[in-house]
Amino acid sequence: MKRDRELEAGARAHFEDPQYYAQSYATRKDDVAYYTRVAKKHDRVLEYGIGSGRIALPIARGGAHVVGIDQSRPMLADLRTRLKRQPPEVRARITTRTGDMRTVRLGKRFPLVICPFNTALHLYTREHMEQWFSRVREHLEPRGELVLDISMPILEDLADEPGTSYAMKPFVHPTAGLVEYHEVFDYDRVRQILFVSMCFEPKARGQEPFMVPLAHRQYFPREFETLLHYNGLEATAVYGDFQGGPLVQSSDTMIWHARKRRK
Repeated sequence: MKRDRELEAGARAHFEDPQYYAQSYATRKDDVAYYTRVAKKHDRVLEYGIGSGRIALPIARGGAHVVGIDQSRPMLADLRTRLKRQPPEVRARITTRTGDMRTVRLGKRFPLVICPFNTALHLYTREHMEQWFSRVREHLEPRGELVLDISMPILEDLADEPGTSYAMKPFVHPTAGLVEYHEVFDYDRVRQILFVSMCFEPKARGQEPFMVPLAHRQYFPREFETLLHYNGLEATAVYGDFQGGPLVQSSDTMIWHARKRRK
């Protein structure tokens, strides 16, 4: 199959600057608390998209052993740096594996598999999702649980004219200094992929503007439920926020719980 370099860039570029990533999501706490609560019932957790450990570290501090898979070498390097500052018992509870979530096979089963913060939105096709679900089934214990969260498609946003730009307040970027910032959205209605161009204009003399691409597949609620079903899984719960509220019209996220489907 021909490589789609646009999608490859959209899956990787946002994770090549761990400092900016950490700054951007420093206040995102609700999902951390949610996954930490879920993990407290288990001694072992497999995390897809472990990154720099934003969620894995609190889980490990709670006593569970976490095996994390990620394809971003910069994020995993940042996690290794963070682990050096942790107590020995926490360091011992986190193991990482560099690789593609669709293909890595650990030869182990877990009572809990998690895939936080839109990681699954980098599975852009039905084939990608089928490959990943196959790995999930291999890694789940017979009554193990898959928990993941993905954004709810917002039709008003997806209906914007291609190239619509949204300006944000200037801020201090951790490596580029003071920057003006705007985002440009372009939704591919055929492939159901939202392309976001994150555009930075450094104010310091001599620094050139730069852009970071991000690509997210848009999965609608009933579509995702169907994908679970036909890949040998069944949804056991779906929530519209990290407080366990129902999925409603105004929800901007979907939290899915699923288990292997009984034949």
